[in-house]
Amino acid sequence: MPFVELDTNLPAGRLPPGLAQDLCAAAADILGKPAERVNVTVRSGLPMVVAGSGEPCAQLLVSSIGVVGSAEQNQRHSARFFDVLTAQLGLGPERIIIRFYPLEPWQIGKNRTVMTFL
Repeated sequence: MPFVELDTNLPAGRLPPGLAQDLCAAAADILGKPAERVNVTVRSGLPMVVAGSGEPCAQLLVSSIGVVGSAEQNQRHSARFFDVLTAQLGLGPERIIIRFYPLEPWQIGKNRTVMTFL
């Protein structure tokens, strides 16, 4: 059950229509998970600084069970997420940061329990 959170200082009007849905489909493909399990949040217009500059930028947080737990996995994921984000947001790769967090099944609650028991 991946969680993908995109924060950007770009105003909502500069984001492409359907960005959350497109990011959901891309994350499902990149992480090898069904789109029905991917959760996406997009937050725009935030006060942000990346690399000391408040110029247009974005930060992506990707957390999931089992698919973001190694440098090798995340190197592959990073390249593909950068391709998606630079195309969708019109930002250079130097203005985007991606953070990967591995999760354990007991850290995600769903249907009144945790994923461990589902």
